[in-house]
Amino acid sequence: MKVFPAIDLRGGRCVRLRQGRAADETVYAPDPVAAALSWQDGGAAALHVVDLDGAFEGRPAHLEVFRALKAALRIPFEVGGGLRTDDDVRAVLAAGASRAILGSRAASDPAWVEALVREHGPARIVAGIDARDGLVQVAGWTETTALRATDLARDLAARGVRTFIFTDTATDGMLQGPNLAAMAAMADALAPSGAALVASGGVSKPADLAALAALGRPNLEGAIVGKALWEDPASLPAFLAAARGGEGSAR
Repeated sequence: MKVFPAIDLRGGRCVRLRQGRAADETVYAPDPVAAALSWQDGGAAALHVVDLDGAFEGRPAHLEVFRALKAALRIPFEVGGGLRTDDDVRAVLAAGASRAILGSRAASDPAWVEALVREHGPARIVAGIDARDGLVQVAGWTETTALRATDLARDLAARGVRTFIFTDTATDGMLQGPNLAAMAAMADALAPSGAALVASGGVSKPADLAALAALGRPNLEGAIVGKALWEDPASLPAFLAAARGGEGSAR
């Protein structure tokens, strides 16, 4: 499995929100470029970047940060948050993101996602599905829809999406472990299409990666690790080892 350290941006700083609540914020680092370099130097092969201001405002808010990351890093980074128009997607890709993660509008307009896959190619467009109790959440997790996450995933996969990030919002930032049942259900929903899944939410220790791997879903290809790494940056080697199936997987 691949490990994606998460950098959540708000006001130009690296933060974490408890279960996505804007009022429950912890600031971890003032300089996202320095933080990204530290993850790169620690062995990360890619980064997951979330524009929280973008998610709340509905448009990209950190393009200058993305350009700075592109100039400083050797490894790729993906970007999500606030991508609601064709120009938004083009802007983050032009700013240096290796791929754009489509969330809120993807839930209401799957045909839009299909068109972007045709324009940019499946390697550069990722569907980010956030859900609580199996129901899709949008607008920075402030709105819960009646749409089941697995149904949305099947629809988008049929439209050409080949990589999905699935976040169980109830576990995100709680350091209580991932929702294994939800991840297994999403992997099973995507398996017939051959689409890959990246798990997000609740990964608190290297053993959580082993638990995800033990689900036995070959298309579950990676996991995003956020708060756990910010709370203990020195744990990155153990997470990477666990993802490779080596030492650290039991800790």
